[in-house]
Amino acid sequence: MSQHVAVLYGGISAEREVSLSSGRQCIAALREAGFRVTPVEVGEDLGAVIHALTHPRPDVVFNALHGRFGEDGCIQGVLDWLGLPYTHSGLRASALAMDKAAAKAAFLAAGLPVAEHRLVTREELEAADPLPLPYVVKPVNEGSSVGVHILQKGDNRRAEIARDWRYGDHAMAESYIPGRELTVGVMGDRALAVTDIIADAGAFYDYESKYAAGGSRHVLPARMHPEAYAQALDIALRAHQALGCRGASRADLRYDDTAGEPGRLVLLEVNTQPGLTPTSLLPEQAAHCGIPFPALCAWMVREARHGA
Repeated sequence: MSQHVAVLYGGISAEREVSLSSGRQCIAALREAGFRVTPVEVGEDLGAVIHALTHPRPDVVFNALHGRFGEDGCIQGVLDWLGLPYTHSGLRASALAMDKAAAKAAFLAAGLPVAEHRLVTREELEAADPLPLPYVVKPVNEGSSVGVHILQKGDNRRAEIARDWRYGDHAMAESYIPGRELTVGVMGDRALAVTDIIADAGAFYDYESKYAAGGSRHVLPARMHPEAYAQALDIALRAHQALGCRGASRADLRYDDTAGEPGRLVLLEVNTQPGLTPTSLLPEQAAHCGIPFPALCAWMVREARHGA
């Protein structure tokens, strides 16, 4: 009999629509790969989710949730409690990666290059610039560029951004790194490839660029100095290991080549629940390496674990 896989998708974060798209694609791919699949659309009622995962119990849970409660350790803790193997990272790595301040501390301890940064309260941000301009302000615990603002020289939006802030009591301020936006997918102990992301709608790879059809162009493999390309692969794998990730992850980096190549690479963050939508980067990199989408999803199921 084929393995029974329950796919969690939707959720209650700001990234619900992305997760619904990821989930639909994963459900179809897992069925194509020969699994018996039960879709579980996640909403506010956790009891209903637990009931769906225990009547009957699946062999594996495929976690296609994004954002808060889906990739910050919350659902991972529930699945650990239930003793169900699940895809992607465990509780500790998920919580670490989602907390940008904690993740940067882990990256620094591992000797990885990160941007100058400060954790600031809304009041501190309203009162003064936390870093020299230009800098980036972002939520500590969101993904998909939700709530990200870039403040350039002469920008007078800081106080307004602080007053309108709705992502908790703190924000992460981070020096703006000029140059290119790169991303590197990791599967287990292998970094896949480097993609150069060019946002067509503007200079910033924002939520719309990430998920709208034609919102960005992906240059794969990235056209860059071979030494820097190899270094980007190495940084992504070491970041995955520094957080204790398992399964697949995706590291986002900036590549400052404004003074020529090879330029300076800076690690921004690691996504423990990479998007699995039609325009997502990890499936694209896997395909580039000869791994079609159903095979990628099947690999994730084989790598499923519970506990740390």
